[in-house]
Amino acid sequence: MQPEFVQVVGAAILDSLEQPTRLLAARRTSPPALAGLWEFPGGKVEPGEGHEAALHRELDEELGVVVRLGHEVVGPRPEGWPLNEKAAMRVWLAEIIGSEPSALADHDELRWVPLADERLMGLPWIPADFPIVEAVRSGMQHSASGEA
Repeated sequence: MQPEFVQVVGAAILDSLEQPTRLLAARRTSPPALAGLWEFPGGKVEPGEGHEAALHRELDEELGVVVRLGHEVVGPRPEGWPLNEKAAMRVWLAEIIGSEPSALADHDELRWVPLADERLMGLPWIPADFPIVEAVRSGMQHSASGEA
C-alpha cells in the first residue's frame, strides 16, 4: 500500500512584508536527525484544514504569534517544495502582528538574520529548506530592485 502524501505548510517570517530586511530562522529540537538544524516554522496540514488556516494554527502553536500572510513562495511542484519522496511544503511570506515570537514547541532558538547577510546562507538549514531560503532571498533582491 502506498504511504499517504503529507502536505506541510511553512512561513518565511520577515520583519516587514513591505520593506523586509530580516528573516526569522527557527532551530529544531527533534527528531534527532534534524535537531540543531534551522528551518521555516510550520507543520502538517490536518485533514479538512485549509493550507493558510493550518499555517496560522502552526505558528500560534510553535511561536505564539499571529501573522499577516504575504504571497506564496512558489515551489517547483504544485504541492510546493519537495521535502522527501512523500511530503512537500508550501511556504508563504509572513509578518508578525502583535506579540514577539517565542520558541514554544519544536525549537530551542529563534534568530532574526539579515537577508543581505551571508550568515543567512551559512546557517545549517534542513537540506530541503535551503532552496527555499535561496528563493526568498532572491525574491527580496528582485523586489528591492523593482523587478517582478
